[in-house]
Amino acid sequence: MERLQNLLAHAGVASRRGAAELIESGAVTVDGLVVREPGARFGPTAVVRVHGRRVVAEARKRTVVLYKPVGVLSTMSDPFGGQTVAELVKTFERLVPVGRLDRDSEGLLLLSNDGALVNELTHPRFAHRKTYHVKVAGRWSDEKLAVLRSPLTLDDGYTIRPVPVDVLRDYGDNTRLLRFVLSEGRKRQIRKMCSAAHLVVLTLKRVAVGAFELPPELRPGEWRDLTSEEIRRLMA
Repeated sequence: MERLQNLLAHAGVASRRGAAELIESGAVTVDGLVVREPGARFGPTAVVRVHGRRVVAEARKRTVVLYKPVGVLSTMSDPFGGQTVAELVKTFERLVPVGRLDRDSEGLLLLSNDGALVNELTHPRFAHRKTYHVKVAGRWSDEKLAVLRSPLTLDDGYTIRPVPVDVLRDYGDNTRLLRFVLSEGRKRQIRKMCSAAHLVVLTLKRVAVGAFELPPELRPGEWRDLTSEEIRRLMA
């Protein structure tokens, strides 16, 4: 909810003082009714007019980080009734997912209404690194690690660039935790890479985009706004 006086000022109608004078003079209507109180608060769906002309305020740029849980779709709607991130992140602004994270994966997902940021982080030419922790099962060998690091040709005929892959932990029961760092993001790329190495993906979690890491205080389904410093780090 925003004060009417501020709403007019942010929309460029007048200064805050000038906006207050317009309101007090009866020149401003909200949803068809004259409002004379500059401090009255209204939500983003209110229809505001000054001298009969509608005022459209520029949407505030906003970017949030969500810990996407497994089973949730990285879309704002689903015709088949699946749970989407829109049901977890509810804001006045219309935010869209920055990239994708498939239903069976979890971790860091950004949502934003900042077109420049979305383009910067999703366009292939910028090649922003994304880091994943992946628990896999299967007999292990150095040859399998070499396969994961090689320029594999996927089932759609596309050949991916070599990907840095490291073993973070050996659980001792034919399962390991691997780290993948991708600078391109083909659909289900990591799962297809593991399949090529005859490994089964047990869990897949995105932990970082560039230098920005999934905030440790977030639990699955939780989200918060990014600070200006975090956005600078993200875009660096």
